[in-house]
Amino acid sequence: MESGQEPRQAYNPADFRLSVAPMMDWTDRHCRVFHRLLAPHARLYTEMVHAQAVIHGDRERLLGFDAVEHPVALQLGGSDPAHLAEATRIGADWGYDEVNLNVGCPSDRVQAGRFGACLMKEPALVADCVAAMIAAAPAQVPVTVKCRLGVDEQEDYEVFRAFVDTVAAAGCRLFVVHARKAWLQGLSPKENREIPPLRYPWVHRLKRERPDLQVLINGGIGSADEALAQLSQVDGVMIGRAAYHEPYRLHLMDRAIFEPERPPASREELLLALRPYLEDCLARGVALKHLSRHVLGLFHGQPGGRAFRQVLSQEAVRPGAGWDVVERALERTRLRGEAA
Repeated sequence: MESGQEPRQAYNPADFRLSVAPMMDWTDRHCRVFHRLLAPHARLYTEMVHAQAVIHGDRERLLGFDAVEHPVALQLGGSDPAHLAEATRIGADWGYDEVNLNVGCPSDRVQAGRFGACLMKEPALVADCVAAMIAAAPAQVPVTVKCRLGVDEQEDYEVFRAFVDTVAAAGCRLFVVHARKAWLQGLSPKENREIPPLRYPWVHRLKRERPDLQVLINGGIGSADEALAQLSQVDGVMIGRAAYHEPYRLHLMDRAIFEPERPPASREELLLALRPYLEDCLARGVALKHLSRHVLGLFHGQPGGRAFRQVLSQEAVRPGAGWDVVERALERTRLRGEAA
């Protein structure tokens, strides 16, 4: 999308039953178009963008998206209410269906800028930010929060619930909860996604005790059966690394949640559906490697899956590489699959 003037989607709570997490360096506009093909009903999120970057940066590069991505949310980072309000206004003008505040990223860079997970220690400030963002957003664009269970020594469910209550009092009605706490020192972002234990019961309890809020759960959910089990306890599931590294799982989840009577498409059908978008990007000068990296895991665990990754990884980086590279990767996958 070049100008952001496509009509946004009307707010619908059902849109949140399945979503794909915002992931830095991964969920760019090309990734999101691919994920939309896999999951026609899922909600998509941008990578986190700092409010100051939205205000002062290259907006087409940072905010541009394709109309097929709807419903799509802009995730913001920051801790200054005025800056976040201005960035929210800009995001809404560009046509985003939701603006989400990141209160969960634990990286050192994020902490140095006083945003992300460290803000869980400052619930009143988060509430001020959310109130300013809501005031700046049109009524049909919800302002939401993605958070953790807590940070560092916080081990008390009541502290987590009090954080949610403080932010909810400012007008936030939807919380995406990564069901782990974060350690602000001593663990890398990757370790913070794996080492702190998952505590799904905390998120389930929050939904029971605050039924008027929409509560989405994130962290460690990797299959359609797991997603369906969570949906009996909360309003939605957000999938992260599983959707990126093994994207066919995202397709299976979308089918199971929204169209259980409809058989899944094949991996090959989904890949071929990407061709028009890919060729349009190539015609506009986008290098194949910027698109192909998002599909490397499509045949994960299948006969020929390794060959598919090898061909794309080795040939997509070459100058002038085009759709024929994808065809060769697919043909190699077919041959290996037939030989298996």
